[in-house]
Amino acid sequence: MWRRGFSSASALRELKDRKWDALVIGGGHNGLTAAAYLARGGLSVAVLERRHLIGGAAVTEELIQGFKFSRCSYLQSLLRPSVIRELELARHGLKLLKRSPSSFTPCLDGRYLLLGPNKQLNHSEISKFSKRDADAYHRYEDQLERFCKFMDPLLDSAPPELLQGISSFNDRLKNKIHNSAFWARCLRQAFSMRQKDMVDFTDLLLSPASKVLNNWFEGDVLKATLATDAVIGSTGSVHTPGSGYVLLHHVMGETDGDRGIWSYVEGGMGSVSMAIGNAAREAGACILTSAEVSELMINDSGRVNGVLLADGTQVHSSIVLSNATPYKTFMELVPNNVLQDDFILSIKHSDYSSGTTKINLAVNKLPQFSCCKLSHSDPGPQHVGTIHIGSESMEEIDSACQEAVNGLPSRRPIIEMTIPSVLDKTISPPGKHVINLFIQYTPYKPSDGSWTDAAYRESFAKRCFTLIDEYAPGFSSSIIGYDMLTPPDLEREIGLTGGNIFHGAMGLDSLFLMRPVKEWSNYKTPLQGLYLCGSGTHPGGGVMGAPGRNAARMVLQDFRK
Repeated sequence: MWRRGFSSASALRELKDRKWDALVIGGGHNGLTAAAYLARGGLSVAVLERRHLIGGAAVTEELIQGFKFSRCSYLQSLLRPSVIRELELARHGLKLLKRSPSSFTPCLDGRYLLLGPNKQLNHSEISKFSKRDADAYHRYEDQLERFCKFMDPLLDSAPPELLQGISSFNDRLKNKIHNSAFWARCLRQAFSMRQKDMVDFTDLLLSPASKVLNNWFEGDVLKATLATDAVIGSTGSVHTPGSGYVLLHHVMGETDGDRGIWSYVEGGMGSVSMAIGNAAREAGACILTSAEVSELMINDSGRVNGVLLADGTQVHSSIVLSNATPYKTFMELVPNNVLQDDFILSIKHSDYSSGTTKINLAVNKLPQFSCCKLSHSDPGPQHVGTIHIGSESMEEIDSACQEAVNGLPSRRPIIEMTIPSVLDKTISPPGKHVINLFIQYTPYKPSDGSWTDAAYRESFAKRCFTLIDEYAPGFSSSIIGYDMLTPPDLEREIGLTGGNIFHGAMGLDSLFLMRPVKEWSNYKTPLQGLYLCGSGTHPGGGVMGAPGRNAARMVLQDFRK
């Protein structure tokens, strides 16, 4: 067993002379997670990352001297507890910084709403807008927590897919027994819930988020604050059927056992990837950067036998896991005429659309929100959590979405602002701060210009800064510099097809047994020896680690046969 780690320069010289048990295309957090579990399972594994650093969308980059940005993903909550525990990520450098309060929504009329893990604070804050809503909020949270507990086992296991291809009688029997046991567990969980909960759970999955929230609450500001979780990263509106599931997806995480709590990561989100990478290296995996895969190699029997790098290097393995998007994997890396037309059509016509732009800012002072009426510039509770800008009602969110549907970047974008440097002192110079802006909605191809036009890009960035000025006067003048990633930038720089942060939409037609396409939800593919391990597979997007862990377990199961 080869148990050595290499820098890219030395490793490339060694790669072509070695046949690996498994290769992982892409050093994003899921690819690294898969590599860690495979190496711990005794396989020789190499991770091949196109960029100069590992992490994919979970990276930390010093784009302005002294300022370290979580360039794409910017908060942690969804990373599965099983991954954190089994890979001992705390020992490998992962340090989570809890946020309390976790949410701040300033209003132009001088009011504001703070929310967080403190139930008394929530009741007091929501009561400023509606006593009825304040009394209902804890019941709403309790119901979502019950739904999340129901979902937990589904996230940590492969979907109960039927056997693909030719198989023996024993294999078919084992598959039927396994699938029957899976559905039996689901039924036991369902029976443990009240019938009303099951009806409400189904309603949440199928309904628009607006319907769910309107049934619970009356206050516009509270509903808009909660509704952003239902549209984040998507092109959908709060009125889109199924957006209720996206709402649930974003509250099913936890931090150190506290459900629904999002945290910053000391050193930025790249520290998540570094910790997983350290666990993989300790287990014996070899991780290479600046190693772009250009094509999968297929032998005469139609099985994968390695990859071809962009520099012409051949790397041999009988198993390949792709952490790239399904589109990138099957439309760009798999040679033509290898896969069936119906499968290719399913991949090609999946929804990879994006309405997301990320702006990373270096500023020389904290934003001062008019509604707080403070005479000092020190960090306060309003700076700790996610700051919701421009979304004081669900109608505002829907209007912003409809403009993008018509090909125009939103005139009043929906902005989630976070300031991780308030809690993380390692990412900015003293007295200065790092700010993340997660912005919707921005079409991939605007009808009134192009993202390749520097003036057009700057105009949209200033539109966002001017909107923030309405809530925090003088914000624009505090900006030292910024980095902006529009949907085409996310596609080019990070490899996210269409700029979609989830590797594909999280609609009801692309979840569980339907993700990435029906009949291929268990990380296997029609190409023997090729597996998927990225966010385009079950259970979907976000920094979860579940696709990587589940895929590795499937590979180990097949390998041991």
